[in-house]
Amino acid sequence: MKKRLISAIVMLIIVVPVIYLGGDIFRLGVGIVSLLALKEMLDLKKSHKEIPKLVQFISFITLLLIVLSEFDGYSIMFGVTYKGIAMLLLSLLGLSLGYKKNEYTATDALVLIGSIVLLGTAFNTLILVREFGLYRLCFLLLIFILTDTFAYIFGMAFGKHKLIPHVSPKKSIEGSVMGTIVATIGASVFYHYLINTINLKVIIGIVLLSIIGQIGDLIFSKIKRENNIKDFSNLIPGHGGILDRLDSTIAIMLGYLIFYSLF
Repeated sequence: MKKRLISAIVMLIIVVPVIYLGGDIFRLGVGIVSLLALKEMLDLKKSHKEIPKLVQFISFITLLLIVLSEFDGYSIMFGVTYKGIAMLLLSLLGLSLGYKKNEYTATDALVLIGSIVLLGTAFNTLILVREFGLYRLCFLLLIFILTDTFAYIFGMAFGKHKLIPHVSPKKSIEGSVMGTIVATIGASVFYHYLINTINLKVIIGIVLLSIIGQIGDLIFSKIKRENNIKDFSNLIPGHGGILDRLDSTIAIMLGYLIFYSLF
């Protein structure tokens, strides 16, 4: 417990100033975090085989280009265009032809490409939201924090009915519902006073994002169960890895892309 608390304090000392300052510092921070997240995805294969170094290098470069892109229609980073990213993604698939089956398969390539697109889109959205404004990002993070915190508290106190026991046996329906209710109330108040006037559309959007965040948590829990691991890494003592901490946030960012017109 002490280790977990110390890690949380250290994370806050690092993360809060980076979020507050925004700009290139925030972009750099998100870029580094995205690379660490992809490394955790790649390390899932170590129980079977390790992805070739060349493939890993191309994967990291491709992810970074997507995360740091500005979607201005042409140049993304260092003059690289969408055509360039498409070529890199295709190269990851094509390289499977040059390796033996036990080294790097076409299936491995498809999983890797999916991971890059998933993480790239989510972390790029994180950057874009921060550019919209500090309060907007805090609003989305608040949905995740309140949902996760109060789902745990109410689940421990009143949880009797398991949500999806074969995926995450500790999560309950009671905790899930109360987490969404508290998150909706808290995020609605924050939105009303610091962003814009609250209305029914915004409330519906918050409810949807809270649910999507919990789905993201469950999906990443399923990934861990399928790979027989407790945490994605031990990068953050007492908390696990990047994906253990940002699973819901990744899902909420993708959900925001879908429902951003509600806000």
